[in-house]
Amino acid sequence: MNNLDKVYAESVAKDYMPKETSKVRQLKKLDDKAKKPAFITSLSVGIIGALIFGTGMCLAMGVLATGIVAMIFGIIIGIIGIAICIINYPLYLKLLKKGKSMYAYEILELAKEITEE
Repeated sequence: MNNLDKVYAESVAKDYMPKETSKVRQLKKLDDKAKKPAFITSLSVGIIGALIFGTGMCLAMGVLATGIVAMIFGIIIGIIGIAICIINYPLYLKLLKKGKSMYAYEILELAKEITEE
Protein backbone atom coordinates (compact mmCIF):
# COMPACT_ATOMS: atom_id res chain seq x y z
CA MET A 1 0.00 0.00 0.00
CA ASN A 2 1.50 3.31 -1.01
CA ASN A 3 1.42 6.60 0.86
CA LEU A 4 -1.46 8.13 -1.15
CA ASP A 5 -3.73 5.19 -0.34
CA LYS A 6 -2.98 5.58 3.34
CA VAL A 7 -3.77 9.33 3.26
CA TYR A 8 -7.00 8.68 1.36
CA ALA A 9 -8.07 5.96 3.80
CA GLU A 10 -7.43 8.27 6.77
CA SER A 11 -9.43 11.12 5.20
CA VAL A 12 -12.39 8.83 4.49
CA ALA A 13 -12.23 7.37 8.00
CA LYS A 14 -12.17 10.89 9.47
CA ASP A 15 -15.53 11.64 7.79
CA TYR A 16 -17.16 8.72 9.57
CA MET A 17 -15.69 9.27 13.03
CA PRO A 18 -17.81 11.06 15.62
CA LYS A 19 -16.87 14.70 15.73
CA GLU A 20 -15.54 16.24 18.91
CA THR A 21 -17.37 19.34 19.98
CA SER A 22 -15.23 21.75 21.89
CA LYS A 23 -16.64 24.05 24.50
CA VAL A 24 -15.74 27.10 22.42
CA ARG A 25 -17.68 25.67 19.48
CA GLN A 26 -20.66 24.98 21.77
CA LEU A 27 -20.46 28.55 23.05
CA LYS A 28 -20.46 29.92 19.50
CA LYS A 29 -23.47 27.76 18.58
CA LEU A 30 -25.39 28.97 21.63
CA ASP A 31 -24.51 32.58 20.79
CA ASP A 32 -25.74 32.08 17.21
CA LYS A 33 -28.88 30.39 18.50
CA ALA A 34 -29.59 33.43 20.69
CA LYS A 35 -28.95 36.06 17.98
CA LYS A 36 -30.03 34.45 14.70
CA PRO A 37 -33.86 34.63 15.13
CA ALA A 38 -33.70 38.38 15.77
CA PHE A 39 -31.45 38.92 12.75
CA ILE A 40 -33.59 36.85 10.37
CA THR A 41 -36.82 38.47 11.56
CA SER A 42 -35.47 42.01 11.29
CA LEU A 43 -33.99 41.32 7.87
CA SER A 44 -37.32 39.94 6.61
CA VAL A 45 -39.35 42.80 8.08
CA GLY A 46 -36.91 45.35 6.64
CA ILE A 47 -37.13 43.85 3.16
CA ILE A 48 -40.93 43.75 3.30
CA GLY A 49 -41.07 47.35 4.55
CA ALA A 50 -38.74 48.54 1.79
CA LEU A 51 -40.78 46.74 -0.87
CA ILE A 52 -44.02 48.25 0.42
CA PHE A 53 -42.41 51.69 0.50
CA GLY A 54 -41.10 51.25 -3.05
CA THR A 55 -44.53 50.18 -4.29
CA GLY A 56 -46.04 53.27 -2.74
CA MET A 57 -43.39 55.44 -4.36
CA CYS A 58 -44.10 53.89 -7.76
CA LEU A 59 -47.81 54.53 -7.37
CA ALA A 60 -47.27 58.09 -6.16
CA MET A 61 -44.97 58.95 -9.07
CA GLY A 62 -47.25 57.44 -11.66
CA VAL A 63 -45.05 54.53 -12.69
CA LEU A 64 -47.58 51.78 -11.93
CA ALA A 65 -50.76 53.80 -12.37
CA THR A 66 -51.71 57.36 -13.17
CA GLY A 67 -54.21 59.72 -11.63
CA ILE A 68 -54.82 61.46 -8.34
CA VAL A 69 -56.33 58.37 -6.71
CA ALA A 70 -53.22 56.31 -7.47
CA MET A 71 -51.03 59.10 -6.11
CA ILE A 72 -52.97 59.34 -2.85
CA PHE A 73 -53.06 55.56 -2.53
CA GLY A 74 -49.30 55.46 -3.22
CA ILE A 75 -48.60 58.04 -0.52
CA ILE A 76 -50.61 56.01 1.99
CA ILE A 77 -48.81 52.79 1.05
CA GLY A 78 -45.46 54.59 1.22
CA ILE A 79 -46.20 55.86 4.72
CA ILE A 80 -47.09 52.32 5.78
CA GLY A 81 -43.76 51.09 4.38
CA ILE A 82 -41.87 53.82 6.23
CA ALA A 83 -43.67 52.89 9.46
CA ILE A 84 -42.67 49.24 9.04
CA CYS A 85 -39.04 50.26 8.48
CA ILE A 86 -39.11 52.52 11.56
CA ILE A 87 -40.55 49.75 13.74
CA ASN A 88 -37.93 47.28 12.51
CA TYR A 89 -34.98 48.33 14.70
CA PRO A 90 -36.89 48.40 18.01
CA LEU A 91 -38.35 45.01 17.05
CA TYR A 92 -34.82 43.70 16.45
CA LEU A 93 -33.63 44.97 19.83
CA LYS A 94 -36.60 43.40 21.62
CA LEU A 95 -36.11 40.02 19.93
CA LEU A 96 -32.36 40.12 20.56
CA LYS A 97 -32.92 40.85 24.24
CA LYS A 98 -35.42 37.98 24.45
CA GLY A 99 -33.02 35.57 22.73
CA LYS A 100 -30.10 36.59 24.94
CA SER A 101 -32.14 36.20 28.11
CA MET A 102 -33.33 32.76 26.95
CA TYR A 103 -29.78 31.42 26.57
CA ALA A 104 -27.96 33.64 29.09
CA TYR A 105 -27.60 31.03 31.82
CA GLU A 106 -26.20 28.34 29.51
CA ILE A 107 -23.81 30.77 27.81
CA LEU A 108 -22.51 32.17 31.10
CA GLU A 109 -21.98 28.71 32.58
CA LEU A 110 -20.13 27.50 29.50
CA ALA A 111 -18.03 30.68 29.38
CA LYS A 112 -17.14 30.22 33.05
CA GLU A 113 -16.06 26.62 32.35
CA ILE A 114 -13.87 27.77 29.46
CA THR A 115 -12.18 30.54 31.40
CA GLU A 116 -11.48 28.30 34.42
CA GLU A 117 -9.65 25.68 32.34
